[in-house]
Parts: sequence; C-alpha cells; structure tokens
Amino acid sequence: MTDATRPPTDADPNIEAVGAYAPRFRVSAEEFQQAWGQFHAAGINSKAVPDADEDALTMAYEAAARALDAADRAGAEVSFLAFASTTPPLAEEDLTARLGGMLAVPSGATRHVFTGSTRAGTRALDAALSAGPWEREESEGGEGVGLVVASDCPRGDPDSDEDHAAGAGAAAFVLSASGGDGDGAAVRQCAEYAEEYSGTRFRRAGSETVEGLGATGYERRAFTETLAGAVEQLDLGDEGEIDAAAVQAPNGKLPYRAASTLGVDTETIRAGATVHDLGDTAAASVPLGIAKALAEGAERVLAASFGSGAGADALLVGNSDSGIAAELSLDDGEQVSYAEYLRKRGELTSGPPEGGGAYVSVPSWKRTLDQRHRLLAGKCPDCGGLNFPPEGACNACKSLVESYDEVKLTGEGRVEAATVISQGGAPPEFAEQQAQSGDFGVAVVALEGPEGGEASVPAQVVAADPEDVAIGDTVETTMRRIYTQEGVTRYGFKIRPT
Repeated sequence: MTDATRPPTDADPNIEAVGAYAPRFRVSAEEFQQAWGQFHAAGINSKAVPDADEDALTMAYEAAARALDAADRAGAEVSFLAFASTTPPLAEEDLTARLGGMLAVPSGATRHVFTGSTRAGTRALDAALSAGPWEREESEGGEGVGLVVASDCPRGDPDSDEDHAAGAGAAAFVLSASGGDGDGAAVRQCAEYAEEYSGTRFRRAGSETVEGLGATGYERRAFTETLAGAVEQLDLGDEGEIDAAAVQAPNGKLPYRAASTLGVDTETIRAGATVHDLGDTAAASVPLGIAKALAEGAERVLAASFGSGAGADALLVGNSDSGIAAELSLDDGEQVSYAEYLRKRGELTSGPPEGGGAYVSVPSWKRTLDQRHRLLAGKCPDCGGLNFPPEGACNACKSLVESYDEVKLTGEGRVEAATVISQGGAPPEFAEQQAQSGDFGVAVVALEGPEGGEASVPAQVVAADPEDVAIGDTVETTMRRIYTQEGVTRYGFKIRPT
C-alpha cells in the first residue's frame, strides 16, 4: 500500500482553458437491449461511437484544438505536451510527435505519453503541473504553456459488460504560469494511493479488448477503497462545499456507489458526470468531468480517478471568480443502430483489399506533412497567388516558381465543387472506410489565406450525410485518419460544414 500527497507550490501553473470533444454518433441503451435482450451498463443512456476515420489520436487533436482556441493560444506556444490514452492507435510509437505535428507544437517541446491505466489522464495532468512553468526557446522568448490531452475509445467483446459501457471522448487542458492573467482554475491539492487489487480490469498483450473477472464485490471494494484512500489525504473542509465531483466511471452506476466514501452526495457526482451520455471514456473519464464542471461554472471540483491494479489520484480544483475559457463539443449528434455501431467498429467488414491501392511510401508521405497537418501553402513572389501544394508553376500567373513564400491557410473556406463516392467507386485504399461508414463526400475547397486570397484544395468530407455539403457552403478543416498501409496510418485534414 502506498500513498503520497503533493501540495501545490507558487511555481505550479494554472489551468487557463479547457477543451473537450466527443464523436457525433451515438448508440442508445435501447439498441443494445434489443440486440442482446439485456443491457449490461447500468446508468448509461447512450454512448459515443467513433466514426471509421476517428481514433484516440484524432479525438485528441479535436479536444486540443478547442482548448487552444479557447485560450487564444497557438500550438507554437506549447513547451510541454502530454498525451494520455489506454487505446493509442499503436502500441509502440511516440504519438506526441504526430499530435504535436498536427497542432504545430515546436519540435523542441517536452513530450510525454501516459498509457496502461484508466488513471493515465490525471497522471498526465499531475506530471504537467509538477513540471511547469516552462521556458520557451531563447529565440522565441517568454514562457511557454503546457498542453495535456486525454483521449480514449475502449472496447470489449460484443456481449461483455465492458463493451456495453465503452464510449469515446477527449479532454484537453491548457496550462500556464499566469492562468490567463487571473482567470482560469488551479489545482489546490493532489494525492495518490495504491493497493494491490489485480484483475479488476485489464487488457491482455496483443488484444484490443478490455476484460474483467466479473467478481462484482471484489471490483466494488477495489474501486471504493482505492479512491477513498486518495481522497482522504485531501483537506476538503477549508474552502466550502464541493460543487462537482468528477469520478472515474466504468459504468453509470459505480461512481455513485463511491459517494459516501468520498464525502459527497449523488447530485455532486452527477454535476461532473459525462458517462450517462458518452459511456465509459476510460483515461478521459475524469478529465472530461473536470472540463465539464469547470465550463459550467463549478467553483470547487473534486476529481477522483481510478486505475485497475489498483491506483487512484485525487485532485481538488478551484475555479476563479471569472470562470475559465472553455470550448466543449459533447452534444448529441446522429443516432445509429446496433448494426451500424458494429459496422463502424469494423466487426462486420472484411478488412482492406489486398493490393490495388495507390502506394505512397512513408518517406514520401512525410514530405507532405506540412500541407496535410499544418495547411502550409505557398505565396507566389510574382503575383501573390496562393498555391497548395507550394510547388511547380503558379496556378494564378502560370510562372514557374523556384521558391514560394510560406503561408499558413486559416482552415476555413467554401466549397467550389462536390461529389459523393458511392459503394464500389472508392479507390482501394478507402474501401475499408467506405465499408464501415458508407458513401462519403469529396470536395474542392477554396481555403482562405491569413491576409486574403484563396487556395483550392481537394479533401474528403466529414458530415452526417455526404450530400449535406454543396457548392458555396462554408466549411472548416479537421484532422482524421486517411488510410493505413504497411501498418502505418496516414493522418491528414478533411473538411466539415461549419
């Protein structure tokens, strides 16, 4: 048994802004009830379902981009980047390199990946608080900011308790020494506790699905005892009542069973809960609860995360009088049937076809990341026209340009042409995506430059109905999976209606 408390110091950064994201698709408890004759995830009304081109990394980008926007910060200001997930797209690869590239985080920023436990999200937040504040490169000057992102999309065997509860979502926190010049929130106290309770939840090496032993009493005891061990180290009586409690939620019932041992009532837990609408979001569960509670104006938030094994983190977060900058995207989107849910998971598809796709080597793909991830175009030195990609003859004046001036497109624009790719019409590398999601749209979009001008670019469409995007519509870019070859997933921008 271990326990540890880390009191905050004057050097600890504050939470300047929060962002959150959940996939737009939802599958209801009723759909599972009809499919299986019962539903094993008590207290969950619906859960978020990632689209075929979404994973923990793309959801992390969505949440992080929202947090940076809320803080009015750019990725170039980030000096510390932490990514937490129990479902990273690759078991071995430093995914902060990809995430940082998508967000234009400087190459010299400190980076950490946290995984292997559902408390990874709070572990990442505590590590960032311990490490900050951060200095930026001497050439840039001033203090940098920290960016902590927790993103998860667990899954279990189709008839298991774990899969009935498994949802998806991501939360991000921008940390700074100033906390946004007096705004924002601060972690007042934090503690951790560990006790040996093996088998409460685990994922075997090489497996994509989480399991449990079904020993209900043992699992409840591990959950409540470990969380209580961490929370008991906090002094919760000095500053008033707790307004919201963000408690680890493997289902919609277990957090409430811990209410008495945590010293809060059920309404306080409900104020920090996202599980009822998003499902079990694993390492993102407690970060999402913190983000939701702070965005809704809670003044004092108790965060209690649990990781099987078993360990727990407890944090007391205080909001400022003026509140915190927040941009959350957690609302319901499109309801899907249970069959569509299985289809999006890839349970009903045969996988990508063998051969026949357009082969792009990883080194060749690497050379295009400035365009695919950071929307870098070229400005013609002769006529000022914007070109994407920035190579060859200028599209506007037709002159052969040896070196374009670098310009970052805004990510907003309008549709110039659009079509829908139907079943059988997709290139082989997109056949698996189409099998999981159905028809998809493709458009030519005029993306805006920072000082006027436009560059025409082709892109896939992310929309509930691919025919929702028509010529003249305004759109924005987002980051999604493109396709996978040789075991390496290619990520790049797609567009969606604003």
